[in-house]
Amino acid sequence: MQSLNFLDLFQGINTLVHEFSADPKLAFGRVFLILLGFLLFYLGRKGVLEALLMIPMGLGMATVNAGVMFFYNMDPASGMTFEALKAAGQAIPTQVAGTLHVAPLAQDTNALMNILQIDWLQPIYTFMFSNGLIACFVFMGIGTLLDVGFVMARPYQSMIIALFAELGTALTYPIAVAMGLNAGESASVAIIGGADGPMVLFTSLMLAKPLFVPITVVAYLYLGLAYGGYPYLIKLMVPEHLRALPMPMEKTRAITSNEKLVFAVIACVLLSLLFPVASPLLLSLFLGVVVRESDLPNFYELFSNTVLYGSTFFLGLLLGILCEAGTILNPVVLKLLILGMLSLLISGIGGLLGGYVLYYWSGKKYNPVIGIAGVSCVPTTAKVAQKSVAPGVIVLPHALGANISGVITTAIFAAVYVALLLPKG
Repeated sequence: MQSLNFLDLFQGINTLVHEFSADPKLAFGRVFLILLGFLLFYLGRKGVLEALLMIPMGLGMATVNAGVMFFYNMDPASGMTFEALKAAGQAIPTQVAGTLHVAPLAQDTNALMNILQIDWLQPIYTFMFSNGLIACFVFMGIGTLLDVGFVMARPYQSMIIALFAELGTALTYPIAVAMGLNAGESASVAIIGGADGPMVLFTSLMLAKPLFVPITVVAYLYLGLAYGGYPYLIKLMVPEHLRALPMPMEKTRAITSNEKLVFAVIACVLLSLLFPVASPLLLSLFLGVVVRESDLPNFYELFSNTVLYGSTFFLGLLLGILCEAGTILNPVVLKLLILGMLSLLISGIGGLLGGYVLYYWSGKKYNPVIGIAGVSCVPTTAKVAQKSVAPGVIVLPHALGANISGVITTAIFAAVYVALLLPKG
């Protein structure tokens, strides 16, 4: 009987020991990401970050970097056997470290069929994540939560703030190009400024396929952090006496369901006519709105609960699983981290500047804090606006209008980037 090394029984420890001697950078990266996963899980559990995303994401991140093992007959990242690699003229290693969760690089048909039967999350990644279907499902669920009546009651105010809140989406692009990213990668990371996770996933799939995993991971990490960071930006830019400014009473009539349906249908068709590349996401979003306003309780229950929360769960879990040290330690990820933070910061500043524009335009009667809601993380930034004003001041209806408008403007910016930069060949 062949002698058995003690570490062979505990492959996760074995690969970590091997990496500390062969590639210390990768080993320390794994340890760091395990600890970061614990931290995200803890912050999600405490409610500091968005629990729906951060709990599965944190656990997935910690687990995938712990559960690394050696493979002796296949490459776990691509799903190709050593025989297939040899036939393709590639060098054959004696062993390759990897996991049994997902193989994001699997492209060869035979390798993909093989890996679909091995990695438990591969079917969800292949058939829902890498083609953007999960983003569409999330948008359907979000659509059922949106009351477009808030936009219809104050269309000009809402759209002005939403446009100002796209400042990060516009300004980050040239900065990213100057930092060495190509046009598609720059546009994809710039969309992070719209604070719309599914839109980032969609844009990066279209324009930056090799980097869509780290771009999407960075986007969702920062979207979780925005909930905790934007209140400090508000305190920095808006003095206390303006945060306490009450909104004047308005004479707004009730918007009927039929009017909301007409708005949703026309907006969906018109925006799809103008920006066909974003039509899948636009249809998904407005389909949710139509279900909400059409008195279809069974569909409403399906989309607003099962579809939305099921998709959000698997999205968070997959994002965590995709945070393998080998992927995250790509040198370009540091640029993505800087640019993602910069994009959201500039968008938040832009939204608040839009709030100040309306403050002066209205004769100093408009609370500028509402501007932060133009950053379209629905309904997170609207809730941040409401929590940041003085007790007794109600800004939520205005904030929700800006919030929903922000979803539409982010879709437009993403569509413009894709239309201009998608390779024509």
